[in-house]
Amino acid sequence: MKLVKSNVKTCSELLSGYEKKDKPGDPEKLLFEGVGGKDVYNITAPFEDDGELVIAGRVEARDSEKSEVHFFIKAGETWVPREGAPIYQLQDPFITRIAGDLVLGGVQTFPHPSIENALGWRTVFYKGSSINTLQEFFKGPDGMKDLRIAELLNGSIAVFTRPQGEKGGRGKIGFTVVPALSDLTMESIENASLLENQFTDEEWGGANELHVLSSGLIGVLGHIASFDSEGNRHYYPMRFVVNPKTGDYSDIELIAVRNDFLPGASKRPDLVDVVFSGGLVRKEDGTADLYAGISDAEAHKLTIQDPFLPYER
Repeated sequence: MKLVKSNVKTCSELLSGYEKKDKPGDPEKLLFEGVGGKDVYNITAPFEDDGELVIAGRVEARDSEKSEVHFFIKAGETWVPREGAPIYQLQDPFITRIAGDLVLGGVQTFPHPSIENALGWRTVFYKGSSINTLQEFFKGPDGMKDLRIAELLNGSIAVFTRPQGEKGGRGKIGFTVVPALSDLTMESIENASLLENQFTDEEWGGANELHVLSSGLIGVLGHIASFDSEGNRHYYPMRFVVNPKTGDYSDIELIAVRNDFLPGASKRPDLVDVVFSGGLVRKEDGTADLYAGISDAEAHKLTIQDPFLPYER
């Protein structure tokens, strides 16, 4: 299957193309209880653990960046903390499965080594047979969020990176494949090639969740973001597809915008137009449920056309 890659498009150009599409439906705000009135946002999609559907979510006070990751189960119309589940000092959780194990990742913050009163960050990975057996097995490079991995059909591991600074500017996506999880190293991450012409230098983005398709292609659920002239942030859920054998990849396309979701609260005025892709539940009817963090304050769900269906076998 040939993947179409044209010139880089800005957020505004992607928005113009999105306006012509059929709009998503069934927006829903997810309700969370049992966290002392704190916000729950930047969630995963529901996943199965020990026969139960679970969501991992970022939990923090509205006026703080001090974050924890909790695990929630559905109780009637609300999601409540799962009794006995671990709590992690992380931001922005994500989930995958590799070699039969559950893999949890998230962003760990720490005092910045050279900037006073600032935080540094890195992506940390845990694995186990279930939530209650998770053990840390890898830390990514300091300064890198949005590091994602997935098991390909042949058992090798796709790795999506997001360097910033000299290599990645405000944040660009890199890609590589390693033979096995034991081959995931700092060197392999730092040597991953950037996907050229996906982001302009003024904008940025990252991978949020990887879907390995029956065709062998990788569907990337991610985000693309920009600042406006007043310093407000704009984050849009997007998708593209990568061929891990050839390294070819497709154009980015938006799959939703903030106005597709229900009205809601915002952590700060500059974060009103922020949708952070959490996860996608693909359904047999050709649609998919997009789970997302909204305005750094809430978690919502939206039904969209399955963005990866055209790339299946």
